[in-house]
Amino acid sequence: MKQVIILFGQPGAGKGTQAELLSEKFGFYYFETSKILEETFSKGDINRAFEIGGKTYTVKEEKEKWLKGILCSPPFVTQLVKEKIKELAEEEKSVVLAGSPRTLYEVEKILPLLMEIYGEENIKFALIEISAEETIFRNSHRKICELMRHTILYNKETESLTICPLDGSKLIRREGLDDIETIKTRLQEYKERTFPIVEYFEKEGIEIKKINGKQSVADVHKDILAAVK
Repeated sequence: MKQVIILFGQPGAGKGTQAELLSEKFGFYYFETSKILEETFSKGDINRAFEIGGKTYTVKEEKEKWLKGILCSPPFVTQLVKEKIKELAEEEKSVVLAGSPRTLYEVEKILPLLMEIYGEENIKFALIEISAEETIFRNSHRKICELMRHTILYNKETESLTICPLDGSKLIRREGLDDIETIKTRLQEYKERTFPIVEYFEKEGIEIKKINGKQSVADVHKDILAAVK
């Protein structure tokens, strides 16, 4: 039985870490909108343009927004996401989504597609809750590896690491994206444009399971498993 698990929460809530755990444990495809965007902006044609709804969206202009912490244009993101979801459905893969969809426009286009493919009863939604202060601390101290983009959790044991223990590549900061002012912008974007999605899912009959994100990774994972079983 194919299933969709949607992990939601503000930047730094641990969505990516939990999605990786679910992916490894159950073999779900870890659907990362952020990585789809990163690949598009770093490896794709910077001059590529998308014609959507009578408007033109260029990779170059969307990348400029992304680097400032501003959400990319919903039609642009939605086009990329829908194409990937259809591709995964053809491969009969279950999916865990972390931080996607991000705007009401996106969810209005994407949720019907998910319901059609997977069925409402097979869509689970977990909201990982942390404070704004926790978001700023986690993101401003975050490191990722250069090769596989693993996120390395910040603590006393990892604060001096310079090499990823998983693949041996250099650990780096996401310059710009994880600067404090950019994080504050992302928080405001989440509050105004992303959080209203929770109400939308509730209205569509999807139960929202709230998870305390300040717990250890292991305890958050345990609560998510209980919520989506």
